[in-house]
Amino acid sequence: MNDTDKASESASAATALDWDHKPAHVVEVTVSADDIDQLGHANNVTYLRWLETAAWAHSKAVGLDFGAYERLGVACVARRHEIDYLGPAFEGEHLAVATWVTENDGRLSLWRAYQIVRVADGKTLMRARTHWVCARLDNGRPCRMPEEFKTGYAVTPDFDPEDG
Repeated sequence: MNDTDKASESASAATALDWDHKPAHVVEVTVSADDIDQLGHANNVTYLRWLETAAWAHSKAVGLDFGAYERLGVACVARRHEIDYLGPAFEGEHLAVATWVTENDGRLSLWRAYQIVRVADGKTLMRARTHWVCARLDNGRPCRMPEEFKTGYAVTPDFDPEDG
């Protein structure tokens, strides 16, 4: 199997995981030696970095990269993180990190949810939420959300598993 086949197989495996919400925006990571702390598993700060990676990947996918933030003069800044660590991740493990926008007030702020799953066995290792607030780039003060944020960060539809 070549690298392209492995990547396609991996992407299919991540898409098929049992996500809390659908559709999910998913990025994949492999736990590196640099991610491991003295306890022998991925450090808490590493998990937070993976959440940020997923959030930026989703933002870029909806056309809101940092260049767009600069053009608009507005950015999303983290106000609060809520993180539930449910299991450890170890060096070499392949993880899928999913994110969704779960709330958007259309004025000032939005909430983004995350789920980290170990691809090999489908075990959820973390669930988290971040409260993001719109702030002006020139002074850091909260401000009204531009139209691009309202549409780009629209709430992800959540399908009830009982609905099929």
